[in-house]
Amino acid sequence: MSFKPSAVSIVFYVADIARTEAFYTSTLGIALERMEGAEPFWLQGRIGAGPDLIFFLQEGRRGDTPAIVFELDEGGIDDVVAELAGKGVTIVTPVSEAPGGWSADFLDPDGFGLGLWQSGDLPRSLR
Repeated sequence: MSFKPSAVSIVFYVADIARTEAFYTSTLGIALERMEGAEPFWLQGRIGAGPDLIFFLQEGRRGDTPAIVFELDEGGIDDVVAELAGKGVTIVTPVSEAPGGWSADFLDPDGFGLGLWQSGDLPRSLR
């Protein structure tokens, strides 16, 4: 299988990005960086060597987030999604544009949302 994630992120959809930034930076002391590429911007931070924490201003229901997103650093997101679908995995969102690249969402056997992301600099397919 070509699914070989190089990193993992925990993604939150939040109702108020400024309030989220203030809480995580001032209250919890977690350094967040404002990232451009989505309107208005998104926030990204890391605690030690742990996963990235990413916050997007976006409508979401409780239970939609946080979501675990695996980063692919060799490309081939279309191939990975096709392989997952071929194994009976439910694909929630097919490969689509995302800030800085491509993403897709799928469900684990218990219905938990998982995602893939790869840089737009990498090929969508290796086949």
